[in-house]
Amino acid sequence: MDFPDVVMLSIPLFIVLLVAEILWIRIKGRGGAYETRDTATSLLMGLGNVVAGVALGFVAYGFFTWLWGFRLFDLGSSVLVIALCFVLDDLRYYWVHRLGHRVRWVWASHVNHHSSQHYNLSTALRQTWTATFTLMMVLRAPLILFGFSPEMVLFVGGVNLVYQFWIHTEAIDKMPRWFEMVMNTPSHHRVHHGRDPKYLDTNYAGVFIIWDKLFGTFVPEQETPDYGLVQNLGTFNPLRVAFHEWLSMLRDIFAPGLTLRQRFAYALKPPGWSHDGSRKTSDQIKARNAP
Repeated sequence: MDFPDVVMLSIPLFIVLLVAEILWIRIKGRGGAYETRDTATSLLMGLGNVVAGVALGFVAYGFFTWLWGFRLFDLGSSVLVIALCFVLDDLRYYWVHRLGHRVRWVWASHVNHHSSQHYNLSTALRQTWTATFTLMMVLRAPLILFGFSPEMVLFVGGVNLVYQFWIHTEAIDKMPRWFEMVMNTPSHHRVHHGRDPKYLDTNYAGVFIIWDKLFGTFVPEQETPDYGLVQNLGTFNPLRVAFHEWLSMLRDIFAPGLTLRQRFAYALKPPGWSHDGSRKTSDQIKARNAP
């Protein structure tokens, strides 16, 4: 089966919905806010993500096709197989996303998505340029080895990404209760983008919020989050947004006077870890602000 590139096909829909949200906010006077420079940065980040995907996509695809030669089964491409692949890949996404907040090497790529202090559909387009360098593609290896084709795995990953576009909005308050119980929604994902201590490192879900409830990382929305990073960047420069954490991490790793263990820790420990305790991780921030 030939699987379409659903992300590229969805770009016109993204634009239409983004314009519709802007008009809704202006007409209703509520449901979020847009700031011209912030939106421009998000759009440039999205464009850079597309360029990086075209330039470096062969790395992941080459790895997946190589793995396909060692598969245990060939499950085919029936509707049920695609559906199962979608669910399992969403579980994979949960763990990649969780690692993206708990391992600084992966956070260096993911941090740009959290760098906006606004929460609207343009924020969904603020995507990484450096995902290939995190090597998180290896978490898809079990799917391919078990018998889901590389094309199918990439397809369901694209559907997952397209689903997540609409949840980046304040224009939708709550979905029906049954939907909120199972699916990721704007309310759940607003929490994930909050820099409030109680909201840090929560609601990692892509499509199904049940993973957060199963693994103990779910927090319901109580009040409107304060969006952005614990320490906001204060810039709209897309180059700085894309690479600031990589540069900061490399400065820490190669700082003089550190042990080899400390250098590795600066890459593999959670963001905010420091060898001298001068900074705070999200766990420490949450503990300090616990009631």
